[in-house]
Amino acid sequence: MAKLNIVLYEPEIPANTGNIGRTCVATGTRLHLIEPLGFRLNEKSLQRAGMDYWDQLDVTRYIDYEDFQTRNPGAKIYMATTKGQKLYTQVDYEPDCYIMFGKESAGIPEEILVKHPKECIRIPMIGDTRSLNLSNSAAIVLYEALRQNNFEHMRLEGQLHRLHW
Repeated sequence: MAKLNIVLYEPEIPANTGNIGRTCVATGTRLHLIEPLGFRLNEKSLQRAGMDYWDQLDVTRYIDYEDFQTRNPGAKIYMATTKGQKLYTQVDYEPDCYIMFGKESAGIPEEILVKHPKECIRIPMIGDTRSLNLSNSAAIVLYEALRQNNFEHMRLEGQLHRLHW
């Protein structure tokens, strides 16, 4: 069964982390938070964005990137960056891979990216757009990985009957 992983490297904005946490709950995805965080996990904005889902979230915190690597040896990690040469749709996401996103103000540090050029992916944008919102980026890439894994373990049928047209 696919059990994908989202990794946030030093996230700074609680609302983004809350939104990503909610997406992780909705998709059965694990969330990994690499400290330092730019907020406390009990902040209201985090809880508001994550709503009442935070207690259902499979989340692990790490004191730094080295701690993350030590506790997840051999993890296949795709790193979302505007510097990536491959589009996020041009890789094959393994059922247990990790998709890492950097902090809102600076992304994933260059010293990490240069060690993993083949794992760097990007979302295409036009013009001088610097980047997309972190929670939007995480959802875009995560749902591509879920699609490639046939939305394994997710409800696919029987949902439309609840809509009242």
